[in-house]
Amino acid sequence: MRLFRLTTATLFRRKSWVVCAFCVGVLPFLLVQISSGTENPALLKPALAQATWAMTLLTSIFWGFYTAARQGESNARSGLGEYFLTTGVSAGRQLFEMWLAIFTYLAPLPLISAAICTLAASPALPDERSMWLATNIQYAILFLVVMAPLVALACAVASRLGSITGFMASSALAIYGLYGVGYLKLLGDLEGNALAKWVWTSSPHYHFADPTERLRYKLGAIAWDKFPLLLAYFGGIMLVYVALSRLVFRARAAA
Repeated sequence: MRLFRLTTATLFRRKSWVVCAFCVGVLPFLLVQISSGTENPALLKPALAQATWAMTLLTSIFWGFYTAARQGESNARSGLGEYFLTTGVSAGRQLFEMWLAIFTYLAPLPLISAAICTLAASPALPDERSMWLATNIQYAILFLVVMAPLVALACAVASRLGSITGFMASSALAIYGLYGVGYLKLLGDLEGNALAKWVWTSSPHYHFADPTERLRYKLGAIAWDKFPLLLAYFGGIMLVYVALSRLVFRARAAA
C-alpha cells in the first residue's frame, strides 16, 4: 500500500481538505444566518439541512473529482506509475490505492452532514426525529455508493486524457444525474420524444441520492424494504463505472 500512503500524505500536506471540512461543517451555519430562514423559525432547521447536504455535494464534486483527476494525471505523467509497475504494483492496484486515499478524505463528509442534520436540525416531535435520523443515514450511505465510482472514473480518465477532461467527465455525469435528467424527462413528456424518454430511462438517476426534497418537506425516509433495490441500482452503476475506469486507466504516459 505504498502508493496509498504516498497519496494520503500528499493530500494531507496540501491541506485542501481543511477547506472541505469548513464548507461542510461550518459554512452551512453561516449561510442560514444570511438566508430567509432567520425570519421564520420553522424554516431554520430545514434550511440548515438543505445547506449542509448542498455543501457536501458541491465539495465532493469540485474537490473530490478535481483531486482524483489531478492525482490520476500526475501518476501517469510524472513517471510514478511506471516506477510502481516495475516494482510489481499493477495498474489496477495503482488505481485502487489512489482511489482509496482520496476516498479516505471524501467519506467523512456525508457522515459530518448526517451528524449536523441529526444534532442541530432534527424536528422536535419524537416520531419525526426518528424518521429524520433514518433519512440522513440512508442518504449518507447512498452518497458513498454514488460518489465512489465517479472518483475512480475521474482518476482513470485523467490518466489518459488529462486532469481537466477527467474532472469534467465525472462532474458532468454527477450534475446531469442530479439535475439534468429532470429537464430531460420534462422535455420527453412535453414533446412525446421517444428518444428523449429512452435516454432518460438509461441515464444515471443520481437525484434519488439527493435528500434535499425529503428533508425540506419532511417526506420521511425511503421504505426500508425498497432501500436495497435502490442500493442495487446504484451498485450496478458502480460496477459499470469501475469496469470502465479500469479499461481507461493507464499507469504510464503515452510515448
